Amino acid sequence: MFDDNERLARQEALWLIKEFGAEAPLYAAMKAEKAIEQKDFGRCARWRRILEILADARSTKSAVSKY
Repeated sequence: MFDDNERLARQEALWLIKEFGAEAPLYAAMKAEKAIEQKDFGRCARWRRILEILADARSTKSAVSKY
């Protein structure tokens, strides 16, 4: 079972995919970079986790399409 932070990150990742499609990782990376510039490392960590979720979803999707 996921904690609230993980659940929210997964929901955000799904929303980004629906909203931006293939550009979702770029959007999340820009948000992470902006958080770093503002020295908001907690928010940066959240966006980095969203990037990881997006990468996992992408690799899972491509692995499934191979077979």
